Amino acid sequence: MRRRPGIGGLQKAAAARVLLDQYRLLGENVAKLRTDMMKEQLATFKSQLEEFARKHKNDIRKNPAFRAQFHEMCAKVGVDPLASNKGFWAELLGIGDFYYELGVQIIEVCMLTRSLNGGLISLQELSSHLRQRRKKDREAVTEDDCLRAISKLKVLGSGFEVITIGKKKLVRSVPTELNKDHNQILELAQGQGFVTVEQVQRRLSWASGRVIDALETLLEEGLAMIDNGIKDGKCQYWFPCVSSVYSFVGSDT
Repeated sequence: MRRRPGIGGLQKAAAARVLLDQYRLLGENVAKLRTDMMKEQLATFKSQLEEFARKHKNDIRKNPAFRAQFHEMCAKVGVDPLASNKGFWAELLGIGDFYYELGVQIIEVCMLTRSLNGGLISLQELSSHLRQRRKKDREAVTEDDCLRAISKLKVLGSGFEVITIGKKKLVRSVPTELNKDHNQILELAQGQGFVTVEQVQRRLSWASGRVIDALETLLEEGLAMIDNGIKDGKCQYWFPCVSSVYSFVGSDT
């Protein structure tokens, strides 16, 4: 027959529950204290960040490396100076306007080069065109600035996206869907700016039908240009988005 717990056992259980409740309450108080301390520290950091921004306003606007470091500092304390064109940071630095103007220029460059590259341009080439355009403003831009501006364009649903293929970052301004085969060919083309059917077959161990199908799709999308004037009779498929050979007239307008 099972024995019921005696009075002593019940008292011990009750005491254990009280002790557990006390530990839980203590843990909650410690967690709250830590949270309050963290909030206080963040508020202090943000205040110091604002003072830093006031003091170095011109450097943030004019010096790309300094601007990148400033963004890194902001990220560490949960501040996004680009969150709105209105408010403290925009009024203090005009930084929202800087990236808005840069975003407009990115759209213009992508539209002007679309007939050459099919709407896919390397981030490096895009940055180079933008630096040419902004020479008179004496406000240098970096690839980091371009990435930040493009991230804001994405919020507008403009179809702009940065993709990485091999060692290159490419900016896509048209809704072209690239599959794994297309990406592998673009990565292979980064060496010379072009590929041939035979090169792709040899390097990727593909059947000729698979190679031709992928290359024809890239041609149709405007991402590739074909050169039939080669002496050995092998067509070369050039990709302006990964080649430094192509540029466009009007980059300094």
